[in-house]
Amino acid sequence: MRPLRYFWRVPLLLLHVVLGVLLCSLVLTWRRDAVMKDGREPFAHRTIRWWSTALLRIFGLRSVRVGKPLADPVLFVANHTSWIDIELLHSQRAACFVAKAEIASWPLVGWLASAGGTIFHRRGSNHSLAAVMQVMVDRLRGGRSVAVFPEGGTGHNGVLRVFHARIFQAALDAEVPVQPVALRFARDGRRVVDAGFREHENFMQNFLRLLGEAPLDAEVHFLEPVAATPDARRRMAETSRERIAQALDDKQNNESHA
Repeated sequence: MRPLRYFWRVPLLLLHVVLGVLLCSLVLTWRRDAVMKDGREPFAHRTIRWWSTALLRIFGLRSVRVGKPLADPVLFVANHTSWIDIELLHSQRAACFVAKAEIASWPLVGWLASAGGTIFHRRGSNHSLAAVMQVMVDRLRGGRSVAVFPEGGTGHNGVLRVFHARIFQAALDAEVPVQPVALRFARDGRRVVDAGFREHENFMQNFLRLLGEAPLDAEVHFLEPVAATPDARRRMAETSRERIAQALDDKQNNESHA
């Protein structure tokens, strides 16, 4: 079935990208700074969610929400296994993501990411991290939610890596809540651990593999918020990781669906 899926998904993807360019030009360019008021999402945010949901469907992914996201502003912290994680979370809540600086130079993708409010970080640079942290605080204080991947990179084979604690300081400085989010791919209720990056797989290889895959459920689990502890960012990071790990676990999820 893979060749057949490519046959109809590739044209749909090209049309969807063109639509994304038009939406960025006509909607996001003019309403980039729109914020949620009284719990109601602005039109620009709903546009991002709709486009992201449709993109997932083209890849055969059905976005499923579990739990309830907090109202903006909030710092979302999520596990990271694939480039499509950003669109997966965006399908449920528009947020400003922190992403590697290389993406900004990618043709078209960089422009689309910038239009969506992405904050770019140059890995390994303390100066860049300090600047990114300040932008995160400014966005949060301005009413926008920010989403980060505390692992600092993508994992593979279902392994959840250690969460970096420093990134949690932005929530403390902006005085906003932290909500862990578990991103989980599943088929028939069971987790599919290799839907994200496989070991030694690059972006294009993963992109093409996902584009031809059989349908999957793409679950977004909004978990219990983590209490703010100004004297223990490490505890906030570890608690967030523990809650995400529990949500990803097959046994726990099978019991919850029973």
